[in-house]
Amino acid sequence: MQSSYNSWLVAISFVVATLASYTALDLTGRIFVLASPRLRLVWRMGGAAALGIGIWSMHFVAMLAFSLPVPLGYDFADTTYSLALAIGVSYLALRLTTQERLTPARLAAGGTLMGFGIAGMHYSGMAALHMSPGIRYQPAWFAASLAIAIGASTAALWMARALSNDDAQHVRRKRFGAALVMAIAITGMHYAAMAAAEFPLGSVCGSANGVNAAWLATSVILFTFAILIVTLLLSRFDARTSFLVGAVSKLNGQIVRLATLDTLTGLPNRATLTERIDGAILAARRQRSLFAILFMDLDGFKTINDSLGHSAGDQVLSAFAQRLLICVRAGDTVARLGGDEFVVLSENLASRNEAAALAEGVLDRMRHDTWADSQPLQVMPSIGIALFPEDGETVDTLLKHADAAMYEAKRAGRSTYRFFEPSMNEAATRTLKIQNALRDALAERHFTLHFQPKFHGTGDSLAGAEALIRLHHPELGTLAPLEFIPIAERSGQIVQIGYWVLREACRQIRGWVAQGLPPIKVAINLSPRQLLQTDLVPTMLAIVKAEGVQCDQIMFEITETVAMHDAPRTIEMLREFQASGFEIAIDDFGTGYSSLAYLQRFRVKQLKIDRFFTNGLDAHGPEGSAIVSAIIALAHSLEMDVVAEGVETETQLHMLKAMSCDEMQGFLLGKPLTADDFGDLLRGRAMTADAC
Repeated sequence: MQSSYNSWLVAISFVVATLASYTALDLTGRIFVLASPRLRLVWRMGGAAALGIGIWSMHFVAMLAFSLPVPLGYDFADTTYSLALAIGVSYLALRLTTQERLTPARLAAGGTLMGFGIAGMHYSGMAALHMSPGIRYQPAWFAASLAIAIGASTAALWMARALSNDDAQHVRRKRFGAALVMAIAITGMHYAAMAAAEFPLGSVCGSANGVNAAWLATSVILFTFAILIVTLLLSRFDARTSFLVGAVSKLNGQIVRLATLDTLTGLPNRATLTERIDGAILAARRQRSLFAILFMDLDGFKTINDSLGHSAGDQVLSAFAQRLLICVRAGDTVARLGGDEFVVLSENLASRNEAAALAEGVLDRMRHDTWADSQPLQVMPSIGIALFPEDGETVDTLLKHADAAMYEAKRAGRSTYRFFEPSMNEAATRTLKIQNALRDALAERHFTLHFQPKFHGTGDSLAGAEALIRLHHPELGTLAPLEFIPIAERSGQIVQIGYWVLREACRQIRGWVAQGLPPIKVAINLSPRQLLQTDLVPTMLAIVKAEGVQCDQIMFEITETVAMHDAPRTIEMLREFQASGFEIAIDDFGTGYSSLAYLQRFRVKQLKIDRFFTNGLDAHGPEGSAIVSAIIALAHSLEMDVVAEGVETETQLHMLKAMSCDEMQGFLLGKPLTADDFGDLLRGRAMTADAC
């Protein structure tokens, strides 16, 4: 018999196939990311029902599009059986595509089973017609329909797995394109199977009085579209919910990370370290064991941070953190408290010797190892060690005592370690008091200047003075510069103190001139922290001009070690000072590592021989004399004056005179004097000169 098709229903069957294919791909991506086995099972079963109805509907709508010259109908039982077969095949498809691995063998086996299942669904649906005589099938088209079913199923399984990642780029476009390909394959299988069917003349449909075809077509189409669209919406809603849950979980993770870890280095922060030390205290009490707190501060880090910038400082901190993790034991906790302060918590130690060995190992590896991070800036820590329980039984006490021991390591020469001792508490307490005293010293006028006279090489005529600062505190008494200057240097207060020293020296110079005393040149020391200020020279020049003093009455002294730390930059700053009319002296000469080339390029006015070499004139005899004589000869060859400081004996004085030393200062010649006493000295010298 001659057959025909309803073009509208054919088009609808293709749309249903496309929607069913897209639903299958979307469900695969949804099921694949579910972690709970129970949820995966529920989604597979629900998805199989929706997908099975979609695939069955496509085939059944296409069959409803088919018509013969005789009335057609469909047996309800056989139609239901074909639907059940479609749902079962869909469950198999979802189960295969959401396995952890989809091997080629599993893909081929799954594609074959699915192909036979889909073909079985189609041919059982055809059997629901109950044609008499029965439908005959052409072998070639029948085989072609089976081949298309197996090929389409295999391709569907592969594409579903390949597009299972919801986070992939343009995944929805790719799924839609794949759905169109799958729809063409599925409809192609159906119409190939229909082409295989032959209906003999005179055939009668035994189910013609069954389900009404028009009503069935409308119901199936509407029901299928509803099921597939609802399934897609549920999948998208669940995906959105999962995304939000994941985003909240990720945000919570970031919040926890911010609360527990240092953002720059990734190490535990202070809060986390406190918790771990609390835990270590409880464990050590139960086990009666020992643990150590190693408190570390990076030597010279402030100079790096101030001179090269915070980004360079951050790189140094990150590199040091990674190196420190390598230096300690696997079970140790390495934390960053902030700034350049790091702490190592080392538990289950047998003795204090193990803590010492750990500190020595850190220092040795930091000093000598070649690191993979290629960080060119080598930094060394000073380490303070506190032990539980002998140095404290609380977190705060242990950290405070380890910190005190660290400062003792810095005072001992830096890049070393010290164990906490009770006497260190006194030093730490005094340091804190000095820090507080410095904070108010300028406003409360606790600073004063003393002036130590400098004499010409003959030893009797005044050449100038060196300004020396003193701190007079109501509680702490009079403090020498060696006690408070390092603290002011670390805190940065030295910058403003340095400006005060210059301003006060200028005020005293102006006062002496007002008294009719002869003009005097005053030397002022510059600290390393001051030299890092980019506006140092303009600020100094502004102060001198504001005080009405000539620039040539001020000489700035820079220690040799500081001058050579960054020699090219020192040269630029010296040129700027000299261009403004100031004179420069290199202080403590002989204690650093001067290059003769740089020394020549500095073109300073004076070299000041360190008191160590002056003392050597008595202590080391000919060797000491040879060194001082060589320094004086070198300076004179470079057209520099030489000042010997620390002259305390007659022997030193006579030897320096014999060596043609240009200027001298020391307790033998004159101790530091108050401004009034130095004015009296100037007055006495002036009167003596007038009498002569």
